[in-house]
Amino acid sequence: MNKTKLFCSILCTGMLCVGNAQKKQDSLTTEQLDEVVVTDSRFYLKRENSGKVITKITSKDLEKLQGQSIAEIIGRTAGIEINGARSNAGQNLSYFIRGGRNRQVLVMIDGIQVTDASQIANDYDLRLLNPDQVESIEILKGASSTLYGTGAATAVINIKLKEASKKAFNLNLRSTLGTNQSSDENNYTFEDFRNSVSVNGSTGNFNYLASFGQQFTDGLSAIEAGTESDTYNSYNANLKLGYKFSNAFKLNAYANYDNFKADFDDSFAMLDADNVSYSNQYRIGLSPEFNYKTGSLTINAAYSDVEREIASSFPTQFNAQNIVIDAFNRYNFNDKFYTVLGVNYQDNQMESFTMPFGESGFSQAINPENAQFTITDPYANVVYKSDFGFNLNAGIRLNNHSEYGSHFVYGVNPSYKVDFDFGYLKGLTSYSTAFITPSLYQLFEPNYGNSDLQPEENATIEVGAEISLKNRATFSLVYFNRKETNFIDFVDTGNFVFQYQNTASSFTASGLEFVAQAKLLEKLNLNLNATYTSVDEDLSLRIPEIKVNTRLDYDLADATILSLSYQYNDDREDSVYNPDTFQNDKITLESFGLLDFYISHNIINNRMTVFGNVTNIFNEDYQELFGFTTRGRGVNIGFNLNL
Repeated sequence: MNKTKLFCSILCTGMLCVGNAQKKQDSLTTEQLDEVVVTDSRFYLKRENSGKVITKITSKDLEKLQGQSIAEIIGRTAGIEINGARSNAGQNLSYFIRGGRNRQVLVMIDGIQVTDASQIANDYDLRLLNPDQVESIEILKGASSTLYGTGAATAVINIKLKEASKKAFNLNLRSTLGTNQSSDENNYTFEDFRNSVSVNGSTGNFNYLASFGQQFTDGLSAIEAGTESDTYNSYNANLKLGYKFSNAFKLNAYANYDNFKADFDDSFAMLDADNVSYSNQYRIGLSPEFNYKTGSLTINAAYSDVEREIASSFPTQFNAQNIVIDAFNRYNFNDKFYTVLGVNYQDNQMESFTMPFGESGFSQAINPENAQFTITDPYANVVYKSDFGFNLNAGIRLNNHSEYGSHFVYGVNPSYKVDFDFGYLKGLTSYSTAFITPSLYQLFEPNYGNSDLQPEENATIEVGAEISLKNRATFSLVYFNRKETNFIDFVDTGNFVFQYQNTASSFTASGLEFVAQAKLLEKLNLNLNATYTSVDEDLSLRIPEIKVNTRLDYDLADATILSLSYQYNDDREDSVYNPDTFQNDKITLESFGLLDFYISHNIINNRMTVFGNVTNIFNEDYQELFGFTTRGRGVNIGFNLNL
């Protein structure tokens, strides 16, 4: 059976088993799988009226995934592979979504873009985020630069942090202890410690939330050949304050501090090394919102400062600042026609220092007086929701960049919904464009930078359908085709002299994404997704052609939940440098499957939850990156206490 047939078999089997189960439980009163989504339009719309298939990870879903990192949780959704999430805790993360890379994924926290201007890909590091602080996650796939600007080419990941309790005072404590070992170890000692505390509440028109999280992980070497463990230590602090001055005006303010220290090995020679990576990020922001009869005006303003240091045989330091101001007006004409008019402003600046080989002391490599650019983007988006099932979401954006000038993007997303007694059937299609701004490093690094770089362009076509069986299940199937042009590559210009350049070649990625959510029995729920991805050879690095995730949740009792999840990753290609030929050799990483079990139980009047996980139950031996260690069978236990 070829891989395309395998994907179709998975799709049909999922729908068949759900269909058969439903015939046996038609008389059961079950919860309707209905959602409200916001990321695709910035309006709160029912999922059935959205022209996109959006993945929403709710707070209930997160409760069943306690003990996992944000990267692991997001990596269980359709069309997403986060490479490095199953390895040593300090492993760098690569975001592969619809054949794309890190620079094509935009991460937002509470609706505000977060980036790291010191990174080559300008991406946000998900290792900085504490999952205990997260309330929910929405993932919008496809080109979305019309609403969200640079980087929103393959996906927008909108992470919503927890809000203050309605009580005057609420204390939340969470602690997890876990093992951390490779598949050839059997010591099962606790090497992974995660703790968090949150104090929050509301009094009158004022609300507050302060949280602190810590993780320390040891016991696993970064490389398979290593004999010394590489530790990972992180801290997270979050403060949110809000005041409602009137029904028309409210103001929210926040401050975040994220820090980690990660040991890593020599990946070139694959030897143990005392290398250390440090990262510190500070973010502060204000978000005033003015509401009037038919709409609202919101201003999201944030400032971030990132300090990174790589202590290795080639020590390097980075420092970057980023200012984001996103002001937009939402207007509701008549509950059928919605508009968003806004302007987004960004100011990015960075500097770096290196220690020349054989010398002592740092010298400046990237000068902040040169390494700076601003972006000013006006944009508009409209949503039309008819009485006869037709819906339209369309938008335009004019990107104005201080280095390369202006760039225009747009998107059109019609959909049509037909209601039946049993639910609804929705067809959708979209064509949208996106752009990826060259990073400060690519523009201004003195040896490799190229100030003449133009933005990378992406265009995505989507065609799909979604069917909802009222109170029972939702199925969706989407075909996507994404084309990259003006690709920014690291090019050998001759005699091993490299420079970042826009390439003349274009690249294509296409595939299918299938999602099923169903209540099989009164207390048994199924979540299933399967992805088939076909990419040009130049884009195929570490991307599985077929990936499947499934989770069964069973309510054993009112206070007890059992969950069994399985993930399958197909064969992938990796690239390894050959010092004899001075070329990269292609290596095939074998497919793997991971089975996990979770149990939780509420005690003390639902104020305390105890939980446990067994991950990689069959102790699968596999690789995410050639030569690097992955976690074998693991056990973790923990508790969550609300007072």
